[in-house]
Amino acid sequence: MGSPILEVDRITKNIGQRNVITECSFTLEKGKIYGFIGPNGAGKTTMMRMMTGLIRPTTGHIRIDSFDVQTRRVQALSKVGAIIESPVFFEYMTGRQVLRNLSRLHPDITSSEREAHIERLLHTVGLAGRGNDRVKAYSLGMKQRLGIAQSLLGSPELLLLDEPSNGLDPMGMRELRDLIVRLRDSGNYAFFISSHLLDELQQMCDELIIIREGSILWKGPTEQLVANGQRLEDAFMELMHS
Repeated sequence: MGSPILEVDRITKNIGQRNVITECSFTLEKGKIYGFIGPNGAGKTTMMRMMTGLIRPTTGHIRIDSFDVQTRRVQALSKVGAIIESPVFFEYMTGRQVLRNLSRLHPDITSSEREAHIERLLHTVGLAGRGNDRVKAYSLGMKQRLGIAQSLLGSPELLLLDEPSNGLDPMGMRELRDLIVRLRDSGNYAFFISSHLLDELQQMCDELIIIREGSILWKGPTEQLVANGQRLEDAFMELMHS
């Protein structure tokens, strides 16, 4: 087993007099999908903002591929791709133009390899046949998959997804879930997914991290929490009331 791609080490975050996150620790490994669950106000958004370097922890450290997010931010975040809810694109552009435009934000992608890289990503997310269509003609599910392609432009190893299935119809959810699982199975990525759609998480997550009032209440393999055919929603509610 290799080194974890992400380490959250005894993170605490205070905002004013309020303790938002308290002594949280966990690690993420490539080749796994992690679900991050908690009620509203539990600290999920605060944790994800610290993981992406948008806010600083009060105490503790977050390391991505051994780089501290605060002291080596550029190196750490070069390993990260993220989608926060529904990605926003210029509707008049084609999917291929969107990726071509955004690829220029990644200096490691040379002009000679840009087009081949974009074609691979369109194929990966199932949009190879729709790359010349304008984004305004895309369904919400297609836009989410284009968002996944965007997050993969910099060849990350950790993908942070915040409510990626919000608003999707059942077909869109299935297509997005299948894509995430397929990318997981490649062994090249770790996924950290925050969502309130517990049935979706139960179907694809290898491990779960459950947070309540800023503290980790449970972490471990999904199958340990939902043994004997139990629904994740029921197990989650039992934990919340324990």
